[in-house]
Amino acid sequence: MTKNRLKRLVLLFALTTLLAVMMAGCGRSNERKDESVDDRTGLISDFGNVGGSQNTPAQDGAAQTELYVSFGGSGPTFIMHLYDNDTAAAIARHVGTADWQLPIYNYEGYDNWEVMQYYDIPSRYEIPENPESVTAEPAGAVYYSEPNRIVLFYGDAEVSGEYTPVGYFDDSEEFRSAVADNPVLEEWGNKIVLISAGE
Repeated sequence: MTKNRLKRLVLLFALTTLLAVMMAGCGRSNERKDESVDDRTGLISDFGNVGGSQNTPAQDGAAQTELYVSFGGSGPTFIMHLYDNDTAAAIARHVGTADWQLPIYNYEGYDNWEVMQYYDIPSRYEIPENPESVTAEPAGAVYYSEPNRIVLFYGDAEVSGEYTPVGYFDDSEEFRSAVADNPVLEEWGNKIVLISAGE
């Protein structure tokens, strides 16, 4: 009888261990809530990672002072000059671990919506903010706003709002055209912006 009881205890322990291992594996699926599977390739691509490409963060704790941005699937790259604040540093730090490829949206119906657009950042990225009232935005101005959103003005505008300054692009006709003429990518069904820490 003791032998049978020992066998039952060993079996119960083995089943408990197996169940614990299976539960740990199930918990990992929640870590991918911002990821989607591309039906055509079966590859996982999240909204903040382009094909798993990895960048090297700034060395020796130096702050990243610029990011590289292109509008659409290809085309010229523009430099986003970053301000020295916690918001810009957090964005640069996150982009430094994986390129961001984000869908582009417009503020249709708002004043000057024709010269502004925004990019939603996946919610898993925590970004601090320190909003201030802004009324006049020059072309190339980049801000952060809730909820986890980058706002770009690609033309001069007078729009009242509470935004945290992030940085700016050098204004030029090439820059304005790249933003305004950014095509809808067929595979996304939307316009796309690519933000990276290196060219």
